[in-house]
Amino acid sequence: MNRSKVFIIGSELQVAQNIQSILEIEGYEVVVNLIITDSILQQIETVKPQLVLIDNDIKGKINSTEIGKYLLNADLIPFMYISSAADNITLEQIKVTRPYGFLVKPVRRTELNALVKIILYNYSHKHLDLLKTDKKVIEDVPYRIRHVINYINENIYEKIDIEQLASLTKWKKHHFIRIFSSIIGNTPYQYILFHKMEIAKALLEETDQPINEIAFDLGFVNYSNFGHVFKKICHTSPENYRKTKKAQSAIEQL
Repeated sequence: MNRSKVFIIGSELQVAQNIQSILEIEGYEVVVNLIITDSILQQIETVKPQLVLIDNDIKGKINSTEIGKYLLNADLIPFMYISSAADNITLEQIKVTRPYGFLVKPVRRTELNALVKIILYNYSHKHLDLLKTDKKVIEDVPYRIRHVINYINENIYEKIDIEQLASLTKWKKHHFIRIFSSIIGNTPYQYILFHKMEIAKALLEETDQPINEIAFDLGFVNYSNFGHVFKKICHTSPENYRKTKKAQSAIEQL
């Protein structure tokens, strides 16, 4: 099975190497470029990655948003930004390129892993059943749904209401659910739970945070509800998942 390839366009060697290490541990193939010239766009086409990660702080003959606009217009590869700033000016400059994700430095392992997985999963379902949607809104669907996805990613630690998501698209609730499901392959509710479980798995594997705290941090009303959802999606209990992953990690370190 081919590994997903991530192309990092970075500004700082240490930051790029840290991200590369995190992603390679997760099984991704990673290519790093720290020299930003006019040929960077050609390099993207040559590398043919499944995801481009752009450091918003890059300096060179071409800036980060120019790369983002190129990828937006090509519409062939999903991309995300990391940035040392998240002020309104920075966000206004970035959002017009419609990225699939955004993280503020310092990049945290759990957040990066979860976001990369979600972006790749989401993009793989981009064209799923697109022809089943209403013809008059087909051209507008990717942007509206991407806006919803970005909102979910940014508020994943909160309780997210489906009515609120529908209001972001200006569609009625049932129409929104139908179109979201046809494009993404899951209902909005299922997508939110999948995203929360990816973060939960990372926290169980890489931290010693108590499971009940993880449940509350991810917006579940109680541990029992979290455990039920985790087992349904991951086919094991949170306790068994943590125990298995910790054991595997211990063996690998021998």
